[in-house]
Amino acid sequence: MQIRPLYDRLVVRRIENQETVLNGIIIPDSAKEKPQEAEVMAAGRGKRLEDGTVVPLDVKVGDRILFGKYSGSDIKIDGQEYLILREDEVLGILDPVAVTA
Repeated sequence: MQIRPLYDRLVVRRIENQETVLNGIIIPDSAKEKPQEAEVMAAGRGKRLEDGTVVPLDVKVGDRILFGKYSGSDIKIDGQEYLILREDEVLGILDPVAVTA
């Protein structure tokens, strides 16, 4: 199933951090905080201004982003969990670090 978000909305998939075990105690999923880092799976065409012009988004499909803790709406499509949020809820884009030898 394909989803195409409208205007300045993004469909993102949370990037799960590895499970941490502290002194042999496994933390249950219900006690863990949801990650605030995600990969953009789909992006709308841009934000429509009052005069009707469309401003393209700075965020592109494939970008890794950071977003606020209570941002967006959780959805489930074909058994996968996604989040739909507006571009203005994105706090930043994570750029890959170039490794120099």
